[in-house]
Amino acid sequence: MQRTKRKKGIFDSSNPYLKEESFAQTAYAVDGELEERMTVAGAVNKTFILGAIMLAAAGFAYTYPSNFLTWGGAIGGLIVVIIASRKVEKSPVLAPIYAGLEGFFVGGITAMYAMAYEGIVLQAVSLTFGVFFAMLAIYKSGLIKVTKSFRTGIMMATGGIFVLYLASIGLSFVGINIPHLHEATPMGLIISLGILAIASLNLLLDFDLFEKGEEQGAPQYMEWFAGMGLLITLVWIYIEILRLLAIFSGRD
Repeated sequence: MQRTKRKKGIFDSSNPYLKEESFAQTAYAVDGELEERMTVAGAVNKTFILGAIMLAAAGFAYTYPSNFLTWGGAIGGLIVVIIASRKVEKSPVLAPIYAGLEGFFVGGITAMYAMAYEGIVLQAVSLTFGVFFAMLAIYKSGLIKVTKSFRTGIMMATGGIFVLYLASIGLSFVGINIPHLHEATPMGLIISLGILAIASLNLLLDFDLFEKGEEQGAPQYMEWFAGMGLLITLVWIYIEILRLLAIFSGRD
């Protein structure tokens, strides 16, 4: 029986570049073809490759800080990711490009915080790894199950944060700041902790979708797609931790 693919929007899951539907649809597309399939090990390896590319670019941007590299990397990375969400079969090319552009952004932002807050970078990196391994342990132990309702809840929360950030950026152009957002106030601290919690819970969805891709027989290029999605979440967590540490320093 022929399967009909339904087109989905990029925000149909909490991480728009790790949609469960993307794995299922690409698996349907290669049914009966002699094409290598995605594996968890392969996706992990691709994630390491992308991470190495990002770290190399971040090291360059950190050593030679430039607003052009920082914001050019942020905007360019966003454009590449949007294209990749529509053209997943191009992920083997687009994912490394994204990793390099995102590295420029991360390196530039890191340099800014390093100049303002002594020792903050090492703390942020350590905490990011700590969050990653803690969420991996939670996922493997089954302490939190990635159910449909759980996925929907995280999707809605992540979408709300995305809208909040868009509003914050838009209002900043007319000199208006959203009260307490990333400010050194008790409410600002609570908001930042809440955003970090949602970002961390996205890791559970990422881990689950690595396994879903293998189970559903997604094509091998989806390993790059999955690796890019995990990298997006890790960068988000790292940036939120930087902001949170800055709030604790009482100077943000």
